[in-house]
Formats: sequence, C-alpha cells, structure tokens
Amino acid sequence: MLRPEVNQPKTFKNCYRVIFSHGNLLTRPSNRKFFPFDDHDCRQYSLVYKREIFIGYWNDIPCFSCEIDENLVDHDTFQLVSLYNVLGHVEESLFLLIGQAFQILCWSIDHQFCGKCGNKTIPHEHERAMCCNICNSQVYPRISPCVIVLITKGEKCLLARNINFPQPMFSTLAGFVEAGESVENALHREVAEEVGLKIKNISYYGSQPWPFPSQLMLGFYAQYCSGEIHCNPKEIAEASWFSKTDLPMIPPASSIAGELIRNFLINN
Repeated sequence: MLRPEVNQPKTFKNCYRVIFSHGNLLTRPSNRKFFPFDDHDCRQYSLVYKREIFIGYWNDIPCFSCEIDENLVDHDTFQLVSLYNVLGHVEESLFLLIGQAFQILCWSIDHQFCGKCGNKTIPHEHERAMCCNICNSQVYPRISPCVIVLITKGEKCLLARNINFPQPMFSTLAGFVEAGESVENALHREVAEEVGLKIKNISYYGSQPWPFPSQLMLGFYAQYCSGEIHCNPKEIAEASWFSKTDLPMIPPASSIAGELIRNFLINN
C-alpha cells in the first residue's frame, strides 16, 4: 500500500515512478506487472519527465507520479493504456497506487494557476496543497462523492445499461452527491431519476476510490419499495430485474459494482 507523504526525502538509493501521458498509463506490452518503474528502468530508457510529484512511499521506497510527453514515447517499447483497461488486470493494491498517482497528477495539472486571481501557484511546503502567494488562497486535492446502489427484490436484483456502456454491459445505478445533499437523499433521488422506482431499507456496503478522474464510490444495498421501471433516456438505455440464472454481462469483481452484484448473488 502507498503511505502518503508530502515531504520528499533529500536522498534515496532507489525510487518508483508511476508514469502517465495524456491521461494514459505507461506500460510495457509484454509485462503488465512492469509498473511502477524503478530507477534502473528510468535510466535504461532515458525517460524524461515534464512533471514529477512525490506522492509517498510504496513498500517503504519513495514513489513519484510523473508525466511525460507522448511524442517522446517509444511505441516499440512502451504502450499507453487507459486506466479502465488496467482495472481487473492488476492486484487491488497496485490499482489503488495507480489511482492515487493519477488523481494527484491531474490535480496538480488543473491547479497550476490560482482560480481567484490567476497567479501561478506553487506547492505547499508541508501539505498536499497548491498555494497562491498573491491572494494567499490554497487548493487541496478534492474528491467527488458518488453513491452506487444495488436494488434487490427477493432473489432478483435491478441492473441497468447506461447509454454510454458498450453493449451488453449491465451494472448498478450510480450518481454524484449534489452540494448540500445527504448520501441517503442522493440515493433516493438518483434511483427515482434514472428508473422511476422508490427504495427502502438502505444499508451501507463499502467504498472504493475511483480515479476517473477523482470520485469516491460509496456502495449501498437497497430494497425495492414501489413503482414500475421507467428509464430516463438521457442516462439509461434499459433496465430489468435479473437473477443468477439469467445474469447479463456485469462489471469485473475488482470494481465495487461487481462486488455488490456478486456478493448479493452468492448470498441468495
């Protein structure tokens, strides 16, 4: 696991680097277990970074999140992979490291200038923050809380296909928590907006950082209360009740949506 830290050590014998370019992860096609890169890899391939951020310690070794110019990527040696394609292909702790590195890098890129006065920002000396020396504002990494819920009805569960999903992938319902809204109210609102149902007996399952780019998924179960399925065509292509005998394609077990679905089916 990554041990987050802001202050970079003055000296170190080795380090790890998680490297990105234009939002994609740098890997070697022959070995997806390759990353994070170590110092030997970086020297061997003469990698040049246009941005490098110390994010903490991975297995007690300093770890950096780095960005390189895509024009400098040797595509005969490396491959740029979408984070979606990494999910489910690496162990959970490594995906969490990649996600943290990506979120901190994106935050750093997005806050190079002050949102109040436009002055160039600089990193805080002791905290994970970008600071403006003109108006003294500080910006910390932010996450967007999202609710994700599996609705159950006896031995069946409600699965839906988002309009952006590749066919025939079905999943749970999910949505962002709005400003000033409780998590419980967000659940009721999202379910009503997306499929027109009312729910009851909400129970918390667990959470998962979701670096696409900076969400925190809060997972729940809820029981069907009333209503008929009416899909919001702006978000949901189709939705239906499924049992373990007629299950469609679902997300991988490494995602919290996949966990929710598989855990329910195992216990019913």
